[in-house]
Amino acid sequence: MTDIGNVTVQIVTGDARPIFKQIVDGIRMEIATGSLPVGTKLPSVRGLAMQLMINANTVAKAYGELTAQGLVESRQGLGLFVSEPRQLLSEEEQKKRLSTAVDAFVNEVAYLEFETGDVLREIEGALIKLKGASGTGDNE
Repeated sequence: MTDIGNVTVQIVTGDARPIFKQIVDGIRMEIATGSLPVGTKLPSVRGLAMQLMINANTVAKAYGELTAQGLVESRQGLGLFVSEPRQLLSEEEQKKRLSTAVDAFVNEVAYLEFETGDVLREIEGALIKLKGASGTGDNE
């Protein structure tokens, strides 16, 4: 785990995800939980690459993905900053991504032989923890 100012990114060498995707996922989670509030400046490409001891092109690719997703914005001459949340995806695309994520999750845990109720409780607990950390709990 590497601390980058207010950002914590975990790079796991045995992870099936490419390193740039691990960076994207780590920063997305930090934004979702409120650990990186709107307006927070991200480390420079070179600075993050040096701290993680990885190629700067990998960080640049991750930052490009975060920018394309609308999570961060570039300010000319100043760097990258966490941007105001906005939904860039249509409802149909959101449902498609949810379905893809659920399919991947189910494929990952199917062989573990947990009862369906146990799996659902773990998911619910993780969502509650995420919403509690970001301060955006639902009153369902």
